[in-house]
Amino acid sequence: MNRYKEIDNLQTQSGRQFKRTTIYPNIPAHQDDIYIITDIGDRYDTLALQFYKDESLWWIIAIANNSERASLAVEIGIQLRIPHSKSQAVELFNKVNSIR
Repeated sequence: MNRYKEIDNLQTQSGRQFKRTTIYPNIPAHQDDIYIITDIGDRYDTLALQFYKDESLWWIIAIANNSERASLAVEIGIQLRIPHSKSQAVELFNKVNSIR
């Protein structure tokens, strides 16, 4: 999934093009969410591939866990929440980015 597909392109007066800033939604907890303890080698992208069958959805897990790191690597031995519904997260993402 290309999360930037629906993000508007903007242009400076000199003609330089860029994407509008992306906003990430709050992904509410759900009773069906999965909780894991991270292990050696875990990364947001490999966890997304494991749980969602799509490594490009790594940002769902990162956002759900308030990660502000600029890395796909996760700390070993911490608890992570894996949101149960990737479609709900994508829908929230599209909604907050389409209303501006």
